[in-house]
Amino acid sequence: MNTSSILFDPLLPWPVLLVLGAIALGLALFGAWRGLAGWWLRGLAAIALTAAIANPSLQQENRQPLSDIVLAVVDDSASQGLSDRDAQTEAALNALEAEMAGRGDVELRVARVGDGPGNTGTLVGTALTELLAEEPRDRIAGAIVISDGQIHDADRMPDLPAPLHLLQTGRTGDWDRRLIVQNAPAFAILDEEITLKLRIEDDGAVPADIRGQANIAIAIDGEDVGTYPVPVGEDLQLPLTLSHGGINVIQFQLDVVDGELTDRNNAAIIQINGVRDRLRVLLVSGEPHPGERTWRNLLKSDSSVDLVHFTILRPPEKQDGVPVTELSLIAFPTRELFLEKIDEFDLIIFDRYKRRGILPGLYLDNVRQYVEDGGAVLIAAGPDFATAASLYRSPLGAIIPAAPSSARVLEEGYRPKITDLGQRHPVTEGLDQIAPWQADEDGPGWGRWFRLVDVEASSGNTVMSGTGARPLLQLDRVGEGRIALMATDHAWLWDRGYEGGGPQLELLRRLAHWMMREPELEEERLIASGDGLTVTITRRTLGDETAPVTITGPDGTVVEQTLEPVAPGQFQTTWTAPEIGLYRLQQGDETAVVALGPAAPKEFEATIATDSLLKDAIAVGRGGALRIEDGVPGLRDVRPGRVAAGRGWIGITPRDAYRTADVTVTPMLPAWLWLFVAAGLVIGAWLIEGRRDRPAATPS
Repeated sequence: MNTSSILFDPLLPWPVLLVLGAIALGLALFGAWRGLAGWWLRGLAAIALTAAIANPSLQQENRQPLSDIVLAVVDDSASQGLSDRDAQTEAALNALEAEMAGRGDVELRVARVGDGPGNTGTLVGTALTELLAEEPRDRIAGAIVISDGQIHDADRMPDLPAPLHLLQTGRTGDWDRRLIVQNAPAFAILDEEITLKLRIEDDGAVPADIRGQANIAIAIDGEDVGTYPVPVGEDLQLPLTLSHGGINVIQFQLDVVDGELTDRNNAAIIQINGVRDRLRVLLVSGEPHPGERTWRNLLKSDSSVDLVHFTILRPPEKQDGVPVTELSLIAFPTRELFLEKIDEFDLIIFDRYKRRGILPGLYLDNVRQYVEDGGAVLIAAGPDFATAASLYRSPLGAIIPAAPSSARVLEEGYRPKITDLGQRHPVTEGLDQIAPWQADEDGPGWGRWFRLVDVEASSGNTVMSGTGARPLLQLDRVGEGRIALMATDHAWLWDRGYEGGGPQLELLRRLAHWMMREPELEEERLIASGDGLTVTITRRTLGDETAPVTITGPDGTVVEQTLEPVAPGQFQTTWTAPEIGLYRLQQGDETAVVALGPAAPKEFEATIATDSLLKDAIAVGRGGALRIEDGVPGLRDVRPGRVAAGRGWIGITPRDAYRTADVTVTPMLPAWLWLFVAAGLVIGAWLIEGRRDRPAATPS
């Protein structure tokens, strides 16, 4: 196809040329007004000169027509796999490709979109934007989205130069039931009630016989709690109390009803970190000594600890004439603390305490019972522990994990050492790496202590030792509770930095938290953490080896994984799960659960096909949304701005785009010819005017 056009390339700027043309036109009109005979020739001469300066050329183009382009985005996300939507999608795409091929003047560009990364859903708008960026806008005749309409980036739909259409999958009779978690805290205080807010909704053509009622099953850390009937379409307030610290995994599962599109949105998994509100600690110091302040500073530095501290300043048998009212602000409330309110404390510390008749045997026996029922007692022994006044000679002796083997108290310098078992115990694991200088054959590079009560371990675990490998720190479990014995009162030397000090704060912090059953310091523990579909499994144990871990998937599939040692007392492996969901892990008596991904991915939050999310984008180009179940629509050409969809058809706008194959530019006249024409016109005007003004001849 050839086209012609006239181009101008003026020798002077257009404003100058226009001024000159106006002057020439004015002079020609003035000549006409004065009645000059050749004014019109002079005007033509001015026009010829002006045209010569404008430099006109004839441009001839050889244009090759280009086909129109139609963009098609095909939704291959997970929600398109429901019912027969995938078959509808392929049928619509095949019909579209066949019709485009039959027209010959239209090309189809197809982009397929799956689930977005990181559970971002269906990104149709993003795909269409990228597809549009790859093609010339002046060739785009239309865009078609084949989807259920559940897209998650409708705000990113591009500005199209042609109509947009939606070929909608799904059926008018589809319905689905889903569970929505509206409010769930990330943290919760142990033994305090929290409220979760849930909602169950029915979407689509729900059968009348199941409306309004559903059954929900609840499980905590993989253990079933029960199944309860709940209403549909109402907010549910669910009270919950966490019983243990660390991550609590709560799972909700609706009963699957025949006919609903999917059960993938019938479940929800919530992970709540259980934390203690306030830790109540009772510290009883048998007498003032330098280490007393160390314990007090440690416990008072933690804002989550409520400390009750009593120091016995003078034993009852001592008579020095000092009035009792000057030694104490209040009387020691022994009955209230050790009988009535003992269960309110999370930890009781006896610091260099000995039997003095202040606490009767009945009270100490009550402390023993407190430990067996789940309490915690820490004994920081002084020299009196080796005497007849030792707490070991009281009812507490039945649960103390080490006995004075003699009446000896070793007063010599030594460096505390971590035993082989202590290298695997979370209380002392890695402490030898926290040293002011390198370790040597005498142990870690810590400052020395100078007192050690000679005791013999009778139960529990020896995690630190002193002179002659004698027990220094003994840990034990008694019933539901825990007890620890530190056979020295010289830990304060580290706090004062003697000979470089040592990790006193970290040791005492770990010890106190282990006794209060913090999950991170459990010596026997199975831990599972997820990142995407990758699960990291860690087994902490005091043993030298461990058995394989059994993993039960959300569909009931069971696999076993062998763990490899990575550190003393720690075994680990990584495993890639086949799908998202809740996985239960078990090894002997130890269990763990891990939730991979959301229980209901974004693709299944809403599953009923709809055109509402694309309605605004479709309306811009006056396109349409048609259901594929009513038949694949035909294709028509429509003019820009006209309605581009109707019953059984959708329209595209022909763009008449072309490619210029060749361009020829030829001057209208050569410059000398323009000058010759102008000169001829001027001479002609001069001759006419001269003939007219010549006097008439006189007859002879």
